[in-house]
Amino acid sequence: MAEGNNIALKNSSAQEGDVQISPRVLEIIASIAAVQVKGVNSMRGSLATSVNELFGRKEFGKGIKLNFDDDKLIVDVYVYLNYGVSVPKVALNIQEQVKQQLLFMTELNLGEVNVHVEGIVPEKTDDKFDSNDLFDDNDSNNKGEQ
Repeated sequence: MAEGNNIALKNSSAQEGDVQISPRVLEIIASIAAVQVKGVNSMRGSLATSVNELFGRKEFGKGIKLNFDDDKLIVDVYVYLNYGVSVPKVALNIQEQVKQQLLFMTELNLGEVNVHVEGIVPEKTDDKFDSNDLFDDNDSNNKGEQ
C-alpha cells in the first residue's frame, strides 16, 4: 500500500499510471474534517505549530497521527472539545466525518479512527474591567455609613 512515504491508490486501469498521495495530505484532510465537527474547539499541536500560528501561518494537519498496520490505515485524532458538549457523541461524529471525507477524497477505506480527547476548553467570559470603578458596588454603599 505504501511505497516509501507515499500511499499508492488502487487504480482500476493500469494503463493510466499510478496515483500516490503523501501522508501529509491525508493528515490535512483528516484535520479539517475533525475541526468542522460541532463541539470541537481545536486540534492538539506542538510548540512549533503554536509558534507558527502566532506568526500567522495556519498549520493544517496538526493533531493527526497516521499508522499503517497490515495494509490498513489507522488514524489517531487528538482534539480539545468545547465545554458542555457530549463527549461520546462528538467523538462518534469525528470518527464518521474523518472516515467519510477520506473515503470521498481518496477512496481509501480506513481500518480505524481513534479519537483522543486531550481536554475541555471552557467558554470565554467577557469580563470587562472598568478602571473608574475599582471597587465593588457594595463597597460604595458602605462608605456613606462611616
